[in-house]
Amino acid sequence: EEFAEAARQLKKEAPRIQFGKIDVTHQHDLRKEFNIREFPTVKFFVDGSREDPIDCKGVRQASAFITWVKRRTGPSTVLINSTDQAEAIIHADDLAVIGFFKELHNDSVEVFCEMARDVPEMPFGMTASKDVCDNYGIQKNTLVVFKKGKPVHNEVLEDGRQNKLDLTRLIKTFTLDLVTEYNLETSVKIFDVPVENHILLFTPTNSETFNEIYENYKSAAAEFRGKIIFVLVDTNETRNGRVFEYFRIREVDVPAVRILNLTSNAKYKMPADEVTVENLKEFCQSYLNGKAKLHLSSEEIPEDWDKMPVKVLVGNNFNKIVF
Repeated sequence: EEFAEAARQLKKEAPRIQFGKIDVTHQHDLRKEFNIREFPTVKFFVDGSREDPIDCKGVRQASAFITWVKRRTGPSTVLINSTDQAEAIIHADDLAVIGFFKELHNDSVEVFCEMARDVPEMPFGMTASKDVCDNYGIQKNTLVVFKKGKPVHNEVLEDGRQNKLDLTRLIKTFTLDLVTEYNLETSVKIFDVPVENHILLFTPTNSETFNEIYENYKSAAAEFRGKIIFVLVDTNETRNGRVFEYFRIREVDVPAVRILNLTSNAKYKMPADEVTVENLKEFCQSYLNGKAKLHLSSEEIPEDWDKMPVKVLVGNNFNKIVF
């Protein structure tokens, strides 16, 4: 419905842009040709070419579809010449991103404009006006994220050193809270942000220690924004049962902290029992450095595992018996 609404609105504004839908359960050749593995998949074809269409990922609302298409076919950012213009963009929505530059012809500007094309959820502006930069106290090429009119993140942009994908991941995380509680509504948003590392805190939100644990978790989250998404799972919520099953979390285990890599589905367990800021930071850093140990869930070893000619193996006795 959102996709169709975007098509209706753009028909008047940009009649040369055509919207189409395909049911690939019946179009097997197209599904294979364009390697369609998840739904919905949206691809943008340019100049009649079916080679290398552009993927439109994580866009679900009509307004975002429209912005995404417009930024692909025209300027991706608004050029700001005055403080009034900047303020108008900053206060137009909950989130806004402004690029402050010394001049508008360098690698950093190019990376900034490319990134803006992939983040249609928020307005982007850029300026090389000395007056505007001075007004916000900016002296270097800097990207600033504003939330509800206030700056919440500054990222200095150095020529040739910025990675567009890393910046896109960072900016997209601001569509989530620093810590996002998992539920049916937020699960879609969580998985739409292109960060493959998720850390999950399993704890009852009505426990006596919850506030302290949550504040520690939130404090650690600020340091890893753009690298790891911090998720809270309320163990009292019965609808979260499948998440507990997936991670094999038992009542006696909580509070528990796990990291999940979405690409490999590898799981990691925080070695320390206490959910302190120091333990969380150490766990996250060791994971990012590739030093965290994989956590392999296992059933308990059955009492009669070796009574029959075919032995019963589980994670806890596999290495010992096989090797």
